[in-house]
Amino acid sequence: MTTSLILVDVQNDFCPGGSLPVPGGFDVIPVINRLQSLFGLVVATKDWHPKDHSSFAVNHGKQPYEVIELDGMTQALWPAHCVQGTPGADYAPGLDTKRIAKVFLKGVDRKIDSYSGFFDNGHKRATGLGDYLRQQGVTDVAVVGLATDYCVKWTAMDAQQLGFGTTVVLDACRGVNLKPGDVDRAVEEMKAAGIRLIEIAELLGAPKTARQAPAGGAP
Repeated sequence: MTTSLILVDVQNDFCPGGSLPVPGGFDVIPVINRLQSLFGLVVATKDWHPKDHSSFAVNHGKQPYEVIELDGMTQALWPAHCVQGTPGADYAPGLDTKRIAKVFLKGVDRKIDSYSGFFDNGHKRATGLGDYLRQQGVTDVAVVGLATDYCVKWTAMDAQQLGFGTTVVLDACRGVNLKPGDVDRAVEEMKAAGIRLIEIAELLGAPKTARQAPAGGAP
């Protein structure tokens, strides 16, 4: 069994001070750095949007966090974020990137959003992450990063659907919680899908924690 660690979107715009900050976003960085040494293969994703991306509220003349129908799909509208080549799209300071073997870009098609590190939201285009992991002999993945209720959740759900044994390290993730309870609901969805939910102490050999589904908004 070969397990890969997937770092999801630990980018400036998703951390405090960014255009779409996840509460506590910086808190995941030391946890993720500590985790990396436990895995033989580390890969990462990046939101990498063109400036005219259809998920940006400004491109519809609307306010951030409104919800619209777009090409037959429900689309949350976001502040412009992680625009290609901008500082907001860079990895957050302090994140150890030396062990990242390959970075997979998502959200590159202006017409459709891409929460998952594997596919766009319509499952029309793959990022190449799934094929790469299989080529490396990976059978299992551990998912960490930002944000629990969006890109972490959908990356984990797609990994499980693709047949990888999937674990989410909850204290290495933080959520947006756009609506109260979104993180709790995301955790329950992942749990129902058969995804293993743990905290870093389990990987470090400490006694297993009782918590699987966190109360409140974090991680």
